[in-house]
Amino acid sequence: TISDSLSGNKELFYKPRVPQLSPDVTENENIIDQIRRKDILLSYPYESMRPFLRLLNEAANDPDVVSIRITLYRVAKISQIVAALAQAAENGKDVLVLVELRARFDESNNVEQSHELEKSGCRIIYGLDKYKVHSKLCLITRKKADGVEYITQIGTGNYNEKTARLYTDYSLMTANPSIGEEAANVFNALALGETVEHTDTLLVAPNCLQKEIIEKLDRQIDLAKAGKPAYAGFKLNSLTDKTIIDKMIEASAAGVKIQMLVRGICCLVTGVPGLTDNIEVYSIVGRYLEHGRVYIFGSNEEAEVYIGSADFMTRNTTRRVEVAVPVYDPALKSRLLENFRLMLNDTCKLRTQLDDGTYAKVTSEERKFNSQEYFAENSYRRARVLLPEEEGQEKASENPNEPMPAEMIPEQKSSESDSVYTGTDLPDIADEEIPPKTQNTDVLKTHRKNGKKRQKFFIGLIANGTIKKKLKKEIKKNGGKI
Repeated sequence: TISDSLSGNKELFYKPRVPQLSPDVTENENIIDQIRRKDILLSYPYESMRPFLRLLNEAANDPDVVSIRITLYRVAKISQIVAALAQAAENGKDVLVLVELRARFDESNNVEQSHELEKSGCRIIYGLDKYKVHSKLCLITRKKADGVEYITQIGTGNYNEKTARLYTDYSLMTANPSIGEEAANVFNALALGETVEHTDTLLVAPNCLQKEIIEKLDRQIDLAKAGKPAYAGFKLNSLTDKTIIDKMIEASAAGVKIQMLVRGICCLVTGVPGLTDNIEVYSIVGRYLEHGRVYIFGSNEEAEVYIGSADFMTRNTTRRVEVAVPVYDPALKSRLLENFRLMLNDTCKLRTQLDDGTYAKVTSEERKFNSQEYFAENSYRRARVLLPEEEGQEKASENPNEPMPAEMIPEQKSSESDSVYTGTDLPDIADEEIPPKTQNTDVLKTHRKNGKKRQKFFIGLIANGTIKKKLKKEIKKNGGKI
């Protein structure tokens, strides 16, 4: 293979990295009890997905767990998550799984996985008529002597063990009752083929998220007009929603400072005098695919911080079911804010949007700082594991919460950027989250091989009214073939 022939050229290969166990999770203690005690935030691919898998497996065998609800958009072909859900149903839990059949390039896998879940006794919902369900939401309901309690997981990335090692994402697990109650409302609406109309805690598209983003930007505008510090920060895959863009321009004109990390499409041009001169747009293209969505309103202790599944694209904010959750724990909120700051100080993989809409690489003569490598190395140190290049050396720290050495952490940039621009253009990045190798012929070959089996299954779904008119028409157009 090519990798074998180049194995002698170590400079062509990344250092080996393995997701580490979060030091915030104790291995020999029930994970549900730990979540009840404090919120847990996982950062993929630097930290392992294992605690979430433990949560599902423990819930499957917990006699106090009544039900499990989850939305699946893209799952691995051999999925531990699907296996845990199937086990829970076989153990008598009420398991409701919403499987989005219209996840591009994953339609076939999702149909097969939903079939396996159904055979195990799970109740399956095949999406909604008008909206894709793109949220990353899981709700576990437990019975108590005085009622019920909720364990909720909300993330930015798919329930996919493979992409959790390649994409940067966040996953929050919490026992907060208000978050759990609103998550229950979301699932109740989905079970009826509807969407929630109002929320107090979560940001839920298509009816609430865009409106709440606008209102939060309006509050920052009011602060700026009153002469107070006003700030908004966003980490997104893409920005195309004109309603939100117009509000960002209004906020910038009012004096609100806005910083954005937008990996892909960005339909806002910075540096327009009097309009967008308070907006900075950056993009990180590195070893891992930047995929997490973070929304920040305000600064320091006053900041509101959310993580969620929605990019600021019209398709996400008005035509999909998306969920974003506030991060209340001060330590976790501080960690997200610090991560955002560190990414903005990257001098190896960061690009900045220039006034003409093009991008240039940010470099520094004084210090090389790769934020992704920093997060990877810090995950090893927090987990008290030696880095591969440190084998045989004494461990740097026995304190899992001790930060990286000070010389590795960049100071906050001033508003007057002194970075050197090399003129390197930003590579084109697809705006749809497509797992690696999905564009090869494997799916098509599998499709043809099992075509008759799938066709029979689809026809059964259609007979039950599960697949809607649009899909029926498509099948008819293809001569009855899937």
